[in-house]
Amino acid sequence: MTILFEKNQNGVAKITLNRPEVHNAFDEKMITDLTKVFGELEQSEDIQVVVVSGVGKSFSAGADLEWMKRAANYSFEENLTDANLLSDMLNALYNLKQLTIANIHGVVMGGGLGLISCVDIVIAEPETKFALSEVKLGLIPATIAPFVIEAIGARHAKRYFQTGEFFDAKMAQNIGLVHEMTSP
Repeated sequence: MTILFEKNQNGVAKITLNRPEVHNAFDEKMITDLTKVFGELEQSEDIQVVVVSGVGKSFSAGADLEWMKRAANYSFEENLTDANLLSDMLNALYNLKQLTIANIHGVVMGGGLGLISCVDIVIAEPETKFALSEVKLGLIPATIAPFVIEAIGARHAKRYFQTGEFFDAKMAQNIGLVHEMTSP
């Protein structure tokens, strides 16, 4: 299972990214699983809060490198379909009617940073590290860009989209990506 999903009787749903062996990196299966759960939550009347977290050392390292290698051989149409599936998943999270919270730790990169840009509140451990490192692979973070730009502003996004540099939780809080920091 790429994600764990549970609802309690207090109106809270918990979604846990569950691919710790690859630092909870996204692949087409995880994207499909998340989209399905977000669709279910959109129809739910008994859930008021959705908490997203990750198991293992990292919240999410972004896109799975094996998935990216497979995508390198895809046709234009197949790549467009993949990008649209990721976009649909992010839009589903962004538009959920419930309060959404990301509880993050470890490393948050690329698509993981896009994911947390879609929630209402981000709570991070102080040691969390962030990066939009797509540029180091010769890519641009096109699919996540609208959400990241809205979360941190165009000027900060231009910097991190172009440098791929890591930044810490304090900087993430200063630029509006993280709302609160707390120990584990």
